[in-house]
Amino acid sequence: MNKLFDTIQLAGHTLKNRIVMPPMTRSRSSQPGDIANELMADYYAQRASAGLIISEGTQISALGKGYAWTPGIYTAEQIAGWKKVTDKVHQAGGIMFAQLWHVGRVSHPSNTGGEQPIAPSAIAAKDVKVFIDEDEKPDFVATAQPRAMSHDDIKQVINEYRQAARNAVDAGFDGIELHAANGYLINQFIDSESNQRTDEYGGSLENRLRFLQQVTQAVCDEIGAERVGVRLAPLTTLNGTVDDNPFETYIGAAKVLNHLNVAYLHIAEADWDDAPLMEQSFKQALRENYAGLMIYAGKYTGEKAEQALAAGWADLIGFGRPFVANPDLPARIEQGIELAQHDPDTLFGGGAKGYTDYPLATQ
Repeated sequence: MNKLFDTIQLAGHTLKNRIVMPPMTRSRSSQPGDIANELMADYYAQRASAGLIISEGTQISALGKGYAWTPGIYTAEQIAGWKKVTDKVHQAGGIMFAQLWHVGRVSHPSNTGGEQPIAPSAIAAKDVKVFIDEDEKPDFVATAQPRAMSHDDIKQVINEYRQAARNAVDAGFDGIELHAANGYLINQFIDSESNQRTDEYGGSLENRLRFLQQVTQAVCDEIGAERVGVRLAPLTTLNGTVDDNPFETYIGAAKVLNHLNVAYLHIAEADWDDAPLMEQSFKQALRENYAGLMIYAGKYTGEKAEQALAAGWADLIGFGRPFVANPDLPARIEQGIELAQHDPDTLFGGGAKGYTDYPLATQ
């Protein structure tokens, strides 16, 4: 393992390795209020040996919430909660970005204070369910029918992203990542089947990328492009978003983000069984059209990560679920130590069990 443990520069920091802990929803924020807490601080600090930690998806507003018990970053209490997390991560020598999240249509009024979810178009996410906690009765329910966003809605949400970026910096994060993947709001504007608008935000590729461009511009203006990353998922069909021409669409997105000079693109590869393969030519085309750092995530092993870095189309590699049960994942990869397996029953909700109680390899 040579390149994986090289240093690299991001947002004025020297990352100690090329290993990224990507965003993973764990649904353990304090209630009421969706507030990050000491348990979450312990969890992230345990994993501070990653070169970069990106927080779980963090909603930018009450209407941006899609699942029970996920944290927010739009109230003073939420900012203070996240400050506990970033302080502990920094004390442990880590660097951490906040992933800013608006789920759009992937929600239900039980999670949005009774409000109808919003989306580019009034098209429900077919066969998609979300996790709710209605009167302390947790359950999975079908997403609600959204309403199409007005121009005022669009302006408001762009401002919510801008304010959330400022809140993240105030909470001690080293930067932010825009969640523009996996079928959530920005992705709903990008992909052709979820965006049926006929105004300047729909139709042509330029129009479908306009919301991404405006949100990214707003957060770059607020905190600086060097502290902004964007996550994309070109081939995923998660949460019902499908694009008719992913190569054209996401090369176009890369060009937009290159023009804005954001710090990195984070590509989430489809990683389920029988998922569509992202061809090397696609990855190389992204590299040719975007000059910043490239992060890839999706069932990587240490060996596969080394190959990706050596090939030149990746600069850093995200290891998702391996980080759940292996808080010292970089050391395990470097030393060839067998990885522990996580308990799937404790991924979402609960307390320390299956969260902060996984031992280090040396324990």
